[in-house]
Amino acid sequence: MRLRTKFFGSNLSKMASSVAVILAMTTVLSVPALPGSSAAAGAATTSRCTTGNLVVWLNTTGNGAAGSSYYNLEFTNLSTHACTISGYPGVSALGIAGQQLGNAAGHNAAHRSTVITLTSGSAHSGLGGFQTGNTATVVLQITDAGNYPSSTCAPVAAAGLRVYPPDQTASKIVPFPFVACSHRGPLVLHVESVQKGAVTQ
Repeated sequence: MRLRTKFFGSNLSKMASSVAVILAMTTVLSVPALPGSSAAAGAATTSRCTTGNLVVWLNTTGNGAAGSSYYNLEFTNLSTHACTISGYPGVSALGIAGQQLGNAAGHNAAHRSTVITLTSGSAHSGLGGFQTGNTATVVLQITDAGNYPSSTCAPVAAAGLRVYPPDQTASKIVPFPFVACSHRGPLVLHVESVQKGAVTQ
């Protein structure tokens, strides 16, 4: 009788230990992610700036040098949340009817491309939103179309620029008259990658 009691007591002890281990594992697996965990951090990642987030405009106070003019093409975030922007925009000259003139802008690798976070402009009252880190700048070079043979360039008056923010498929039009080449071949436009804030040309 004592042997049977000892046998059952031993088995019950082992079963209790197994149940305890299973409960402990279940508790660990069911613990929710804490705010500081990698899962929570991933959910809080700032999204890319979309065309709809941005006001695209041109600072027409340009500088000229060696047959080219340089302007600041600005991307201002007026959405309700911060967003990131990096790389090169797509830029091309437009005719009065909205047709593309010549080639799209080439890339000038004057500096390394970096990811820039633009704050929310709508979170600030008045025009102060334009001074709180919500604007990125691209240096736009427009080469004098007269530098190219007329037969190669076929110069024509452009009515403005079509601009695709980096990594976006929707564009915005920036009115700005200048002389462009209507033929493909000569690269009248060049852009640098986006930089944070105002850029001195």
